[in-house]
Amino acid sequence: MKIVLLLIGKSDASWLREAIDIYEERLSHYVDYRRVEVPEIRNVAGLSVKQMKEKESELLLKNIKPSDKLVLLDEKGEVYSSEEFANYIDKQLLSGTRNLVFAIGGPYGFSESVYNRADSLLSLSKLTFTHQMVRVIFLEQLYRAFTIIRGEQYHHKQ
Repeated sequence: MKIVLLLIGKSDASWLREAIDIYEERLSHYVDYRRVEVPEIRNVAGLSVKQMKEKESELLLKNIKPSDKLVLLDEKGEVYSSEEFANYIDKQLLSGTRNLVFAIGGPYGFSESVYNRADSLLSLSKLTFTHQMVRVIFLEQLYRAFTIIRGEQYHHKQ
């Protein structure tokens, strides 16, 4: 299985890029993983939020194949514990899913067309995070899921 993290824009802060690099390196030992960064929309001064979401969504959808399983990281999504998320990942591995795409939208989220294409929604917390912070939090949880699946000591169960 290949896991793709599909994003709008690049991470600006060096500390965020460093954390992303750390977890992506760790993930490379467990799964075929890649990050796809869709460029941010330029000249947005005259666009409404809806128009921005539509333009970003067009770019996101161009990077998703019909056979891909698409999971949107969204505040309205299913909330899992780390163990439940590991079980979800393990089921995808066992089910023969070829490409599991996790998408993080821009600051305003996704358009209706992306929601309609999605196979499921995942929320990392009931708290709200910036779309930049979500990248690091998600990658850490993805790495944690693989260590749980492998029975490694990274995750301490109480």
